[in-house]
Amino acid sequence: MQNELKGPDLGAGIAAADLPDGGMITGHANGEAVLLTRRNGELFAIGATCSHYGGPLGEGLIVGETIRCPWHHACFDLRTGEALRAPALNPVKRWKAEQRGDRIFVGEANPDSGAPASAARSRLKPGLQSVAIVGGGAAGNAAAEMLRRRGFDGSITLYGAEPTVPVDRPNLSKEYLAGNAPEEWIPLRPPEFYKEQRIELRSGRRVTGLDAGSRKLTLDDGSSAAFDAVLLATGAEPIRLPIAGSEQPHVHVLRTLADSRAIIAAAQKGRGAAIIGAGFIGLEVAASLRAREVEVAVVAPEEIPLARIMGDEVGRFVQRLHESHGVRFFLGNGVQSIGRDSVVLNDGRTVPADLVVIGAGVRPNTQLAEAAGLRTDKGIVVDEFLQTSAPGVFAAGDVARFPDRFAGREIRVEHWVVAELQGQTAARNILGAGQAYTVPPFFWSAHYDVVINYVGNAAGWDQCQVRGSLDDRHALVAYRSNGRIAAVATIFMDIESLEIEAAMEAGDADAVEQIISRV
Repeated sequence: MQNELKGPDLGAGIAAADLPDGGMITGHANGEAVLLTRRNGELFAIGATCSHYGGPLGEGLIVGETIRCPWHHACFDLRTGEALRAPALNPVKRWKAEQRGDRIFVGEANPDSGAPASAARSRLKPGLQSVAIVGGGAAGNAAAEMLRRRGFDGSITLYGAEPTVPVDRPNLSKEYLAGNAPEEWIPLRPPEFYKEQRIELRSGRRVTGLDAGSRKLTLDDGSSAAFDAVLLATGAEPIRLPIAGSEQPHVHVLRTLADSRAIIAAAQKGRGAAIIGAGFIGLEVAASLRAREVEVAVVAPEEIPLARIMGDEVGRFVQRLHESHGVRFFLGNGVQSIGRDSVVLNDGRTVPADLVVIGAGVRPNTQLAEAAGLRTDKGIVVDEFLQTSAPGVFAAGDVARFPDRFAGREIRVEHWVVAELQGQTAARNILGAGQAYTVPPFFWSAHYDVVINYVGNAAGWDQCQVRGSLDDRHALVAYRSNGRIAAVATIFMDIESLEIEAAMEAGDADAVEQIISRV
């Protein structure tokens, strides 16, 4: 979080000429950081720090009457301070701002900061009394919160298979695993929040059956209940490779808080770790374990890490980055067997390891939907409003296969921000908003001091163009399919990433090309 107050004292006033229409100034008032902007002649003053991870909103992008955070693309309403889009869930403050003569002053904070506009709260579907959410991850939690934020007063039941409150899953492979994030950062909300919001949180409870017609759920304890609407946010499960010895207690996957805690416990007493898989999770785990001074070896069948997703140049850059921090790579290889203190590779070599983490990807949890007769195709198929083939049953997050407007095809992605945004959109549509999901996919991946931001979906790309310098940590990578931009990755080019996201959301391919061409 950014605690140091910078910029002018906005309470004492600034010259009006210093803030042109569309401009932003970060300063402070009454001991708090404030972002002041002018849009179409109207003044707005809101908190200058993103409520997610503390990103500087003054370095973000204004789109209409919203501002987007440069770090993880959260979006806030300039007029109310409401967190309109995840990953931020909490609002930012707003202050009164006015121009008197040739000077602009920021006054008192508004007591109703973050409250949605009354119009947004009034559009509720008639007769809707109860909503069930199956899945206590990013999408499920975001949906439950949005239902209440939009004025739904009926019952909300959130079923989570994990025996905890919903947690900040990205942290499990990043800062928390590295030892840089305290335990209190991990819950998305404390248990008291769900009680205050009258969200019945049923942790450690699995839904085993769904009657899609009556929207009746059956639980693993034999109980059942029917609801007016159901959201399936069942997520995905780690793929467990059929390797000899993989059932041993020192062999882990990483999906849950319990998984992350188990790896941390093993790292404290381990002398070396083998990561099987060189995807994003595997490499983030490698970076986090190196922060704990564990010797790390990465084993993967591909010749270049991340090449299929990010291209050869980015993959080699990421490999060099990890190698500079002491990670050893055994690429073009696989694991034949896992012993108590080593793994045997397919080529016969032995790698010492008393901690093994398998990062071979995930598989969507579609079993409940399939048994209910919902349409599935490598995920639960939904329309642009995130409704499944059964009326009143919605799906969101890792499990949902949805139409991507910019790509022009159905996709399924496993991104945290996408899951939260879809949960929020599904909640609005359960309430009758009729809001199409149009936000292009976004994710970030952290490797030591390098963060890669990625907007779009480039599955099956056929051309990769690097602009700028990867080694200088200032680059944009454009992925094309049949000559058309499909996705863009950036390293420390945050404003370009935000601009590209906004252009993709608007369906403006020409604007995307213009942004890329100026780099």
